[in-house]
Amino acid sequence: MSPLALRAELAGLDASAPPQQADIDGWLIRLSPGKAKRSRCINALREGSLPLDELLARCQQAYDAAGLPLAIRVTPWSQPADLDDRLTAKGWGAFDAADVMLLDALVPDTSPVPLQALSAPAYAATVGALRGSTAGAIDAHAERIANAPVTYQGFALNDGTGQLLACGQMVVDGDLVGLYDIASAVPRQGHADRLCRALLTLAHAQGARQAYLQVGSDNAIAQRLYTRMGFVFAYRYHYRSPEAVLA
Repeated sequence: MSPLALRAELAGLDASAPPQQADIDGWLIRLSPGKAKRSRCINALREGSLPLDELLARCQQAYDAAGLPLAIRVTPWSQPADLDDRLTAKGWGAFDAADVMLLDALVPDTSPVPLQALSAPAYAATVGALRGSTAGAIDAHAERIANAPVTYQGFALNDGTGQLLACGQMVVDGDLVGLYDIASAVPRQGHADRLCRALLTLAHAQGARQAYLQVGSDNAIAQRLYTRMGFVFAYRYHYRSPEAVLA
């Protein structure tokens, strides 16, 4: 695994951090009521001292208290190293696989399109409307991005009349930028491509030289878009839960 892949993983954890998180024996538990699974799951960052069954029981109590289903995000760095196999043996189902893609050398667009900056509440409402999110999920999204440990920057791409074409956000962390929540209001018209290129150009002006993003492993259309932009596959993660596949 490349050093850039690990940097992207750690940067992604910072970018998706909700206010509702805690550590249980080396595992980072996140309890946001929002829609994003990466903000309401467990990241098994370190192997602690507790037996796995006891650790899982403690995590289950925390998620039950928060009224959320228990889910673990499994990555190449999850601990213990055989966690995925042990959860499989317990009958935990796997779902929502996602690919992390990397852009090793960020080249700015010479003719970027203008973007409209959006406040955290406005951005959460905009992307939430496109995705059909509930009011509670939209509020949780706004809270998370407004209070993340890295600076939120969200934008809309509009046409000449102010009509929304696409929206997305970026998180610049030193010389690394992550693209998040890319959504098109008018699919398959090239608007997401224009938006992403404009975001990368803006990030380059802020010092970013490499980029990462996360995309559903089954989202072939988006993967083709990012491949055309120069992104390459780095690693895959998925979720496991003792319950049915989470919405």
